[in-house]
Amino acid sequence: MKKSAAAPAADKQLVMIVDDEPDMLLMLKRVVTRQCGCEVILASTGLAALRELESCRPDVVVTDIKMPDLDGLHLLKKITELDKTISVIIMTGYGTIEMAVQALKDGAYDFLQKPFDNDHIVRVIRYCLERTRLLRDNRQLQEKLDDLALPQGFVGQSPALRKVLDLIARIADTDATVLIRGESGTGKELAARALHELSNRKQHRMITVNCPALPEQILESELFGYSKGAFTGAAQDKKGLFLAADRSTILLDEIADIPVPVQTKLLRVLQEKEIQPLGQNNTIRIDARVVASTNQDLEARITAGEFRADLFYRLNVVTVKMPSLLDMREDIPLLVHHFLERYKRQHSRPELLIAPEALQFLCQQQWPGNVRELQHTIKRAVLLAPGNIITVSDVCIADEKSDPQRCPEDRMLKLCNLSYHEAKAEVVQQFTIVYLRQLLSRHQGNVTAAARESGLERQAFQRIMRRYAILSTDFRGDKLGG
Repeated sequence: MKKSAAAPAADKQLVMIVDDEPDMLLMLKRVVTRQCGCEVILASTGLAALRELESCRPDVVVTDIKMPDLDGLHLLKKITELDKTISVIIMTGYGTIEMAVQALKDGAYDFLQKPFDNDHIVRVIRYCLERTRLLRDNRQLQEKLDDLALPQGFVGQSPALRKVLDLIARIADTDATVLIRGESGTGKELAARALHELSNRKQHRMITVNCPALPEQILESELFGYSKGAFTGAAQDKKGLFLAADRSTILLDEIADIPVPVQTKLLRVLQEKEIQPLGQNNTIRIDARVVASTNQDLEARITAGEFRADLFYRLNVVTVKMPSLLDMREDIPLLVHHFLERYKRQHSRPELLIAPEALQFLCQQQWPGNVRELQHTIKRAVLLAPGNIITVSDVCIADEKSDPQRCPEDRMLKLCNLSYHEAKAEVVQQFTIVYLRQLLSRHQGNVTAAARESGLERQAFQRIMRRYAILSTDFRGDKLGG
């Protein structure tokens, strides 16, 4: 006996039932159609099921073991070879523990012994439908990632990202000075590395200078070098970073924080292509391509007298504006999958998947910390998710401290259970945590810069950080976020 079904509607999933007992086929079809809302296709033998699989890909196969031509275990192996995303349920009236173990080893999702409770098999089929949907979503995202021909570290196919990468490709193999602008976490350092790797300077190591991390005197000596005896403690000559970047690329990361006296010397480097180490009268010619990055409003700093206008014009030969995550929201699923695969490998959780509802939740968020914030959210979810599926609550809990708008209903319900003074203290705490985290995120973990923007003394800022267990290192992140 065999009854075929037409291809399922686009929004309906397909279940194949394989059994040589006509009554069992009809009973299961009626139960699954009514309670699971699926299309159902029937096959009375294993070989008939294989023929159906030539023209359709069901989401779930429910098969008996004992059948005349091809038993259920052999059918399971054929299905697994054909498409590993199909979830298979084995049923039998003659089951043994050894048989069940073998079926599960061969890739069956579950093993049911007849007679079984209809409600139970419906629950199992629903789990299988969700599993298959997750596996196929995962496969589609992986295929999209495999098709992307992007510079290392970049993930996405949105028009905003493609526009930036096209500009990078066009200017990479030139000596033009480039200013990379964008919010924190948008991938500015990635863009600088792409410029370097696509240029004829790529055989030499790119030099990166974290400008806010160094005080003025140290920054000057690090950039330009010094001679022995140039100042107290200068026991030997030191080659500066500009000289180390000769015939290569030097990235001045967060250049807005360079003190004005150092800006003056940097301007000379850009104009004359030469440096003068501290303690020397002679200059040294260099061939270093300068790339600068910032997340600050340089025009406002020029107006405030904190940044030289002539240096800005020297740096701003070509501007690369990195898009925020809101500008490339359609790339969020690809980024989520990319980070999920990375942290699954790192933390030995190969079976972990993300539920469509959780992915949709992530796509709807504002992401003030951009790609880096998304990356950290996925990492925490991988570390903390209790099951093999990341749910909305996993990504919500993972990031609820950084943004009180996440899971607002849960937060408000908690506040309503407190007294007025307790609720007020909770709101103040939430605000303080969000405020400090956003400042630290904006300044990539630089406490001095964050405290300066807040109007607090650095020590006071640090005391508040300690009170709420906020670590500056959490906002430096690895370099994928830029």
